[in-house]
Amino acid sequence: MAQSHAVSADVLDRLNRNVPTSFYWSLTLLATVGGFLFGYDTANIGSVLDFVPYHLTGFALGYLVAGASVGAAIGAFSAGWLTDRFGRKALLVTDAAVYAAGAVLSAVTWNVGVLLFARTLIGLAIGADSAIATAYISEYAPSNRRGGLAMLQQWMITIGILGSYLIAWIIFLALPASAKTTDWRLILGLGAVPALIALALRTRMPESPRWLMRQGRFDDVKAALGKLNIRATLDDIKQTARRLADVEEERRKQKITNWTPGVRRALMVVVVFFVFQQITGINIPLYYGPHLLGPYFQSGHVTKIESTLSAIEATLIIAAVNAAATYFAFRWIDRVGRRKLSMGGYTGMALAMLLSAAGITFFTGLIRVVVVMIGLDAFIASFAIGVGGTGWLIQGEVFPTAVRGRAAAIGATADWLANFALIEVFPVWQSGIGLAWVLVCFAALAVMAILFIHGFLPETKELSVEEITELFDDTARRGRLFTPQPQTG
Repeated sequence: MAQSHAVSADVLDRLNRNVPTSFYWSLTLLATVGGFLFGYDTANIGSVLDFVPYHLTGFALGYLVAGASVGAAIGAFSAGWLTDRFGRKALLVTDAAVYAAGAVLSAVTWNVGVLLFARTLIGLAIGADSAIATAYISEYAPSNRRGGLAMLQQWMITIGILGSYLIAWIIFLALPASAKTTDWRLILGLGAVPALIALALRTRMPESPRWLMRQGRFDDVKAALGKLNIRATLDDIKQTARRLADVEEERRKQKITNWTPGVRRALMVVVVFFVFQQITGINIPLYYGPHLLGPYFQSGHVTKIESTLSAIEATLIIAAVNAAATYFAFRWIDRVGRRKLSMGGYTGMALAMLLSAAGITFFTGLIRVVVVMIGLDAFIASFAIGVGGTGWLIQGEVFPTAVRGRAAAIGATADWLANFALIEVFPVWQSGIGLAWVLVCFAALAVMAILFIHGFLPETKELSVEEITELFDDTARRGRLFTPQPQTG
């Protein structure tokens, strides 16, 4: 492999086949800090929901829980053209600053309006970050390790969720008398700490070499490639840039836009995958976990804080399963592939939701708690292994560089809008048909997701991002539902 790097003048070919060093992993962890903040914010509102000292009902309650998703949709959509214009790095740095400001404002809020505004501000940051992170990673990751590197985004989300519940448990346990005064503010405000660390460290990240090449900044391309352990001359870089320019010039002569039928098809696949990822219910136990599980731990002699601590402990188990299961996704995504792993994940989710629904319907007391917890843990594990990271991975890898930022942003926007819609409607939905039937609906939606993936998502493992673009273009030209992965090697 090293020998092929030496003889190839195409720097993107060398980038696609490079062996990741420790710097790759450090850079990817830094790029996915937004995933950690995403997870932390997902979980912290569920922990404090019963102690925020404002009168919240109906829409206001739903917006407090899901308001960040509104900001996230706006942030994701806005990030698209901004990152294609100003680069991936600049937006990642800005995101960290905006999140830190929102977290601090959440901690010092003086009324419900300010708190809801702070939640929206936080959403802007995590939405923009979700639109950029995996696109940035895909532009430097080697083809055969892109899945594992991009999967760190999902792993960081799970670590953020786990960390949030752990911090909430420690704070409520240490300061139970301050639950409605200091505790909830501290839990929300501590998210500023990793955001400020990311703000400082992201300023030292290299810009995406693919984006720099499109801007004609060849000296910067050379410097960025050097940090990625690729030694390239300016002549090599300019030769690769000329090849790409020739391809684009030929497309212009044929009046082919960057938004080809293949790109539009890829966008449809990403958007629908993200919608299914949300409407199958993943964030219900994560956002509402302590709130939903709390009543199962209540009795006549148990206080509100004690039942909340018990519910947080149960949700901590779910969050730990989430983080642990994501490890298997990281290990299997580049071996099993995107299609099989995601279809297997949705299958497990459907079965797990039916188990939890049965537990709620047919059992009481401790047996009900055990059955429901087994179902929820299996649901979370199935999602973490097959669905969660796969969505963010394909969002980053299936679009050409020219429109990757904008297309990935549209996908992320769809994800956040679906998230908001579900979280906002869930309290009404639960009140109308009961939690057990809501879970049955989630199982049915998971089956629909399997059918969609089988019909429309091609296998993309071990392909370069340029080859994936060609695969979708070929699929669109031929009018096929999906195209099997071409033989490699």
